[in-house]
Amino acid sequence: MIKYLRILLVLCAFCAGGISEACAGASDSDSEAAIRSVLQQQQTAWNRGDVKEFLNGYWHSPELTFSGSGGTTRGWDDVLARYQKNYPDTAAMGKLEFSDLQFRFLAEDAALVLGKWHLKREKDELGGVFTLVWKKFPEGWRIIHDHTSLAVGQK
Repeated sequence: MIKYLRILLVLCAFCAGGISEACAGASDSDSEAAIRSVLQQQQTAWNRGDVKEFLNGYWHSPELTFSGSGGTTRGWDDVLARYQKNYPDTAAMGKLEFSDLQFRFLAEDAALVLGKWHLKREKDELGGVFTLVWKKFPEGWRIIHDHTSLAVGQK
């Protein structure tokens, strides 16, 4: 009888682990969809020339960080100022497209997203790669760190 109870306990533990993994997979899938939605909202805001709306995808905090070729900018207000300086009008902003997104969930409330960006403007085209660190807050997923690089010669 004890032997059968042990087998039953092992099977229960195995099944619970499988259910737990399935639930985690569903959670990751829901989180991926939520992050994709934020990125789509950012792309839409950018393409209509709305930098402040674009920045709604970022953590509105003095602890937000953005790293690029010009170094690291700290704080939501300074990141906004950086974007406004580098992209003063819709001609400078052009049309933005994200692609090749790769998701790695680090915890229930943390994710790493890699991808490519492409900016098509009347005068030129630019492109590169990014690494975004995301955190899930009560209001939803937000970028807490962005490292964006320009890929020379990439379109």
